Amino acid sequence: MHEGKNDPRSLVMLISALLIFGSIGIIRRFIPLSSAFLAFARGTLGGLFILAFMKVTGRRILGGMNAGQFLWLACTGAVMGCNWILLFEAYEHTTIAVATLCYYMQPTIVMLVSPFLFKEKLTKKKAVCAAAALIGMMLVSGVFEGGGAQSRDMRGILFGLSAAVLYAGVVIMNKKIRGIDVYRKTAVQLLSAGLVMVPYLVLGKGFPAAVPDLPVILLLLTAGIFHTGIAYVLYFGSMDGLKAQSIAIYSYIDPVSALLFSAVLLRETISISCLAGAVLIIGSALVCELPAEKST
Repeated sequence: MHEGKNDPRSLVMLISALLIFGSIGIIRRFIPLSSAFLAFARGTLGGLFILAFMKVTGRRILGGMNAGQFLWLACTGAVMGCNWILLFEAYEHTTIAVATLCYYMQPTIVMLVSPFLFKEKLTKKKAVCAAAALIGMMLVSGVFEGGGAQSRDMRGILFGLSAAVLYAGVVIMNKKIRGIDVYRKTAVQLLSAGLVMVPYLVLGKGFPAAVPDLPVILLLLTAGIFHTGIAYVLYFGSMDGLKAQSIAIYSYIDPVSALLFSAVLLRETISISCLAGAVLIIGSALVCELPAEKST
């Protein structure tokens, strides 16, 4: 990342990656397999694609980290895999919009725990943004609409919020790892996310009973290679050509696009209450990324 002008090519790569990430919920709706198996396929295929990319581009696959760092990355990847299961379950039990907004409580969770974990000051601006996000979450959940959300939606909301907690854990754990090539780091985490699913699938009999149909196989390949491997290559490949502040702000294309895709492609309706919650959740996170005004 640099502090000069944003490189147009890097900007296109970043926006493309974020749009791909934003459409993962759509793909999940058309894969009639368990969330654990989808997480296994996504992590394994995505990790192998990253390794192939490193090989083709002449990057070192082995080395560059000690045993402790490798183990920490593997643990982070395991948490990531469990996070995916919960997110995929959220997509199954409520709308893409509601699941996405619940999941996007992650920045607020990190903001609230950072004073305890990293001794970071919770400024007035951050406190107001956190409060706005929490109010937005209540609007999304439907608690203000008399009777609240349906039981099916409430399960989706709980899955989405649980996924947000685990994703916040991944973000916090990643802060402990520095000085490792980003592609090597991502490959270890993705493969760990996939492999940690194997015992769960074996014990829970989550593997498909029969070989999936060709359309399902193609969707699995899409989720693993396109929505994970290629998306991560584009995302990390854009970093060196963009300003850090621009990356943070443009990242909000991900949840916004997820809401738009669900409305346009799946014809999911978004209530006024949910829309207001979306503005509060995404808006509060965005405001926190904006630089403070300098006094003159």
